[in-house]
Amino acid sequence: MTSLDPSQTFAPTYQKIAMSPESSPAAPPNRFLNLLASRPWLLADGATGSNLFDVGLLSGDAPELWNIDHPERITALHQSFVEAGADIILTNSFGGTSYRLKLHQAQSRVAELNHSAARLARQVADRSGRMVAVAGSMGPTGEIMEPVGPLSFDLARQAFAEQARSLADGGVDVLWLETMSSKEEVVAAVAGAATVGLPIVCTLSFDTNGRTMMGISPSDFAGLEKTLIPRLAACGTNCGVGASEVVACIHNLAEAMGPEVVLVAKGNCGIPQYVDGAICYNGTPELMALYAKMALDAGARIIGGCCGTSAKHLRAMRDALDAHTPGASPEMQTIISQLGEVSTGARAQWAGEQSRLGGAAPGAVLSRSSRRRPAAT
Repeated sequence: MTSLDPSQTFAPTYQKIAMSPESSPAAPPNRFLNLLASRPWLLADGATGSNLFDVGLLSGDAPELWNIDHPERITALHQSFVEAGADIILTNSFGGTSYRLKLHQAQSRVAELNHSAARLARQVADRSGRMVAVAGSMGPTGEIMEPVGPLSFDLARQAFAEQARSLADGGVDVLWLETMSSKEEVVAAVAGAATVGLPIVCTLSFDTNGRTMMGISPSDFAGLEKTLIPRLAACGTNCGVGASEVVACIHNLAEAMGPEVVLVAKGNCGIPQYVDGAICYNGTPELMALYAKMALDAGARIIGGCCGTSAKHLRAMRDALDAHTPGASPEMQTIISQLGEVSTGARAQWAGEQSRLGGAAPGAVLSRSSRRRPAAT
């Protein structure tokens, strides 16, 4: 990879989506696209849920309710990320669709909770003294879509559109679809988000042997992204099963998507472990600093942390990126030796093998037709 010149202008390919049909040329520039156009890389924030657990959120509770019940705790989390150097902070609205809120009897509060999420993040960003973009976090509905499940495209699109309107009204700069796993839900989410005219980012969780839970590979995502209307301002991967897998995924996405696509890496802070009745992540600030530099060299321009990533981890990532001279994309063995193992599927994709069989563990049987029939007696 060619070293990045900090003085260079990095105009995003899809800058035109910054303006809604009602916007005028005199309208202020979109903060997110402005940052992308003027910086070689951006630092996104860390985890929401795992950090809120540390200040009292209980397993099974809806974090979104804290936008009303404990706004000071949400503000403090955003503030910690901004002070650690984040250029982008995500709203506390991951489970903000009516389908997710229904689990907490709060499906009628979509507008209230998402607007409050956006407003709290906007206030922190605006008093930071520098340009910080606010991203409206939008996670999956938690439902299975047609043709496999009962949720129709139209109902999913409407749910995402309802959430997007509330986040936009609250002042977000970009809509951030994250932890997606199915093609159908990605298409519905983008269609719903597009109704408000803001830039859209979409990240998938490639957490199942180099693919999403619903079978999408980085190569599949590259093909899907080209069909989306509107095209994405940025795309990539979040969450997953560790920093090494995310860096390998970024390499595979970069190979499939090409240099014009802005890639996002937002990996978990190491590997989740169950300790004393709670899920913990074993990633140190030093490991996350290595991950950030490798993700940049692998092709990501937006780098952050997901589950387990605290402000302390993010500060280490910021310092590492500030001091880093971009270089060639890391080799697979370097990723493994410094960050940890990589799945069989991701290794196969790295080598150019895109079939499920190529990425399967030895001895795996992926279809009934491939089973050897017993000999006739």
